[in-house]
Amino acid sequence: MFESFSQSIWLVPLYALMGALFALPWSPGIIRQTGPRPAGYINAVMTLMSFVHSLLALPAVWNRPPQYLSFNWLHVVNLNISFDIEVTAVTVGALLLITGLNFAAQIFAIGYMEMDWGWARFYSLLALFEGGMCALALCNSLFFSYVILEILTLGTYLLIGLWFNQSLVVTGARDAFLTKRIGDLILLMGVVALMPIAGTWNFTELAVWAKTATISPTTANLLCLALLAGPLAKCAQFPLHLWLDEAMEGPMPASILRNTVVVSTGAWVLIKLEPVFALSPLATNVMIWIGAVTAIGASAIAIAQIDIKRCLSYSVSAYMGLIFIAVGTGQSQTALTLLFTYSIAMSVLVMSTGNIVWNNISQDITQYGGVWSRRPITGICFLVGAASLVALPPMGSFWPLSEMADNLWGNYPWLVGVLLIVNGLTAFSLVREFCLIFGGQPKQMTVRSFEAFWPLMLPMTVVMGFALHVPILLKQWNLLKSNPNFTVASFLVISTIIGGATAAYIYLGERIAKPVQFKPKAIQDFFAYDLYTAQLYKITIVFVVGLVSQISESSR
Repeated sequence: MFESFSQSIWLVPLYALMGALFALPWSPGIIRQTGPRPAGYINAVMTLMSFVHSLLALPAVWNRPPQYLSFNWLHVVNLNISFDIEVTAVTVGALLLITGLNFAAQIFAIGYMEMDWGWARFYSLLALFEGGMCALALCNSLFFSYVILEILTLGTYLLIGLWFNQSLVVTGARDAFLTKRIGDLILLMGVVALMPIAGTWNFTELAVWAKTATISPTTANLLCLALLAGPLAKCAQFPLHLWLDEAMEGPMPASILRNTVVVSTGAWVLIKLEPVFALSPLATNVMIWIGAVTAIGASAIAIAQIDIKRCLSYSVSAYMGLIFIAVGTGQSQTALTLLFTYSIAMSVLVMSTGNIVWNNISQDITQYGGVWSRRPITGICFLVGAASLVALPPMGSFWPLSEMADNLWGNYPWLVGVLLIVNGLTAFSLVREFCLIFGGQPKQMTVRSFEAFWPLMLPMTVVMGFALHVPILLKQWNLLKSNPNFTVASFLVISTIIGGATAAYIYLGERIAKPVQFKPKAIQDFFAYDLYTAQLYKITIVFVVGLVSQISESSR
């Protein structure tokens, strides 16, 4: 019975796209009598169908060899482009994660965007994301993976710009689109160049080809660096990381997907191309260094933020940096496990902070305080999400982080130091946010704060419960290391305790004046303004592009 679901798994991305089409009649100017809400309900039902289909297909592929499907798209002379699909337990599991989180985001949006008239557009764009990411999870072709990533870039632009009557929203959508386009264009060069060299775009065939490939070091370096640019931009890595910060201008429910599985699309392609990157030691070293710099830098920047959404956005970049380190050091399986645990933990954090923003208006965490007595359920969910994100046993991310550190201990001991710093800074950042929001005495913005109604609370508590069961799932899937390195694991736990305890001491006690001011203030401003990356863009890239434009205009 389950075999039919696995053989028709290609239908899963289409369910969401059908929901987007069915929502069109509720766009402004067509059906006004019922209001826009049916558009959301239809998309939620189609997403639930996708989740159920994927769930029923999982038993048919569990512990089974991969299944391959192929749909011919174009055949001209010697060029044959087909849409190849790989059906494994990992790809079907990715479908379950994507559709499950999107369903939670859609239910959350029912409450969060209750009075918004842009439901048809919003839910259709969520469906576009779901369909694109599900297709990417199944896709076994680099060419069509690139096409899907381009569609997701467009979807990012449209979703961030949902409230297009606000100037900051328009600017954020534009900047996010242009930043990601830089990586996309360089990635396209690598995709086009790879075909005549390898003779295929199929990921499985590329892995086989890479084992015996004999190409010059220069060609391998240029090719792999070009292929690296796309994931670098998608995962918000330095120096193309500002788009994720700009994306926070979009609706909060969209951040549930964007901060979890959307940013992971670049990491997914990175993992798929890991055998090809092995051809270039230079590219793997660049990957490792970019991941390390971004992980430490973004973790430090998160501590200096006062916007509740931006505090989490920089933690997203930091963890994607850890994924880059894992792939660069040949730990693809660990990277996949970390992506899974990270996505669950971050989704809980985004929903709990979204609950706070929903009826407190302000996103400035310095205006919060004393919320715990009024919103204990939200506070518990935030704590579970935070514990699941850092290395705190027995919660989810402790296991891939400890396995990653154990594997790095022998050949890359300095990267273990990076991992400890990032983990400690993330623990500091999350406890800081918790203390500023839930600790202390109620302030003017929080004195009337109360638990939200069921569309906001239900998905948050359900995903929180799932986060608590992640370690059990990892054990059932044989993803827990039987003999972990006790020394390395202890260092990780100690870094978590030091980071969290330091933040609690600073932000819960009365000995240090609030808001906290670092001295000299220039250091605090350096991190608060994102290492002045935007200003660096203006005096380099923007200046050069403007100069070239002026020269071109004057030569006419």
